[in-house]
Amino acid sequence: MSDHICSAGCTHSSHLNDADLQGEFAEARRSLRASIGGKPTTGAAGKAGVTQRPLPSKKAGENFSHYYVPANDKTVHWGYFSKSIEPLLKVESGDYATIETVTHHSNDDFDRMIKGDPGAESIFHWDAKGKNIDRRGMGPMDHPLGAGGGMGVHVCTGPIFINGAEPGDVLEVRCIDTMQRPSGNPEFHGKTFGINAAANWGFQYNNLITEPKTREVVTVYEVDAKGDHTSAKAVYNYRWTPQTDPFGVVHPIIDYPGVPVDHSTIQKNYDVLKGYEIPVRPHFGLIGVAPAEVEMASSNPPSYTGGNFDNWRMGRGATAFFPVSVKGAMFTVGDPHASQGDAELCGTAIECSLTGLFQFILHKKADLPGTKLYDLDYPLLETESELIVHGFSCPNYLKEFANSADPVAEVCSRASLNTAMTDAFNKTRRFFMNTRNLSEDEAISLISVSVDFGITQVVDGNWGVHAIIKKSIFPK
Repeated sequence: MSDHICSAGCTHSSHLNDADLQGEFAEARRSLRASIGGKPTTGAAGKAGVTQRPLPSKKAGENFSHYYVPANDKTVHWGYFSKSIEPLLKVESGDYATIETVTHHSNDDFDRMIKGDPGAESIFHWDAKGKNIDRRGMGPMDHPLGAGGGMGVHVCTGPIFINGAEPGDVLEVRCIDTMQRPSGNPEFHGKTFGINAAANWGFQYNNLITEPKTREVVTVYEVDAKGDHTSAKAVYNYRWTPQTDPFGVVHPIIDYPGVPVDHSTIQKNYDVLKGYEIPVRPHFGLIGVAPAEVEMASSNPPSYTGGNFDNWRMGRGATAFFPVSVKGAMFTVGDPHASQGDAELCGTAIECSLTGLFQFILHKKADLPGTKLYDLDYPLLETESELIVHGFSCPNYLKEFANSADPVAEVCSRASLNTAMTDAFNKTRRFFMNTRNLSEDEAISLISVSVDFGITQVVDGNWGVHAIIKKSIFPK
């Protein structure tokens, strides 16, 4: 799939298609379902439930390891990236990790997405006495909406420290497989559910044509939970009504993550999208490494180290490359989706908890010249047939607005498809000139006749445009 530029003798790519490795992930599926059913996760208890598990495909002389990282209130942080969080574990280049992720929209339907799931219940626990995860976002702890202010909304699993990673290196993350997280509620045994919220941060919010003109609508989807990855179907929808959280704060709009929705206050419409089937393409909307510029960065706007760039292609079989900005890289993943269209127009995808099997490979700075990773300062995706370059309205908003009192508000106010397209073009031109040794004129012609540009998302504050480069155009 990718140019391999590690040291001689490494075995990083030897198991990507190994049936035994897929068998290990199948075992992880069974373990997850057993734990959600109330039984303890297999393996000796490690830090916050992290366990090391053998790979049956491991051969003599190979020294990579496999870890299982559950999602619970001890393994996730809510709404931010940070270079200073104590990592859950430290891995070597070539190691694997099966990582659980949970959507921050689970409390929109507690019965379907939290009840009976110990990990999810621990994350979302909130009563009048307190909540297990108090900080939600990188805002002040005394914010009137709640600790962290919802200035960053995603439930993030991590971070994972990559031994040997230093600024200037590139971290390769291979997504080998994904699986849906099944409902823990016996009433919905064998089913998985996801949430789509047409929310106040969506592109449509100030452009509605039917009454009431200002509304947020939550649609609950049922998603295949057996690993077949086929389709999703709408179950019902409802309009958001003012919700009072366990601390007594009223939320007239969706403005703070994890607020439990009181279903006695809403009217469910089951006559919705009858007969429509949405192809399921599971992926991780938020994936990346920690930025160097600040101690704590909101999970909402994406940036040069990745984060919430919401490209539906970041699923099974895809590889992501991230420029390392801090020691250890500090990898984090979250915002799992069952499906999403380019642009993520209404503000969310089908937000549906997922587990992923990942492999981490470190590329040292000295080895980058002459490869596709040279001069990489943005998240690069690779699939079997494509390379995907990501442009943003503000490529590194944390640096650009370092002197601003609120860099997130600054980038949101400047979001523009024009600037995102310009950035995507500049990066694509640089990619062809620096990694393929083309002249500028050659690069521009090739871009115009063969590269597809698309709108990644227009809802994360820092809007995105991606360029899809088909690998078939390269000289054989």
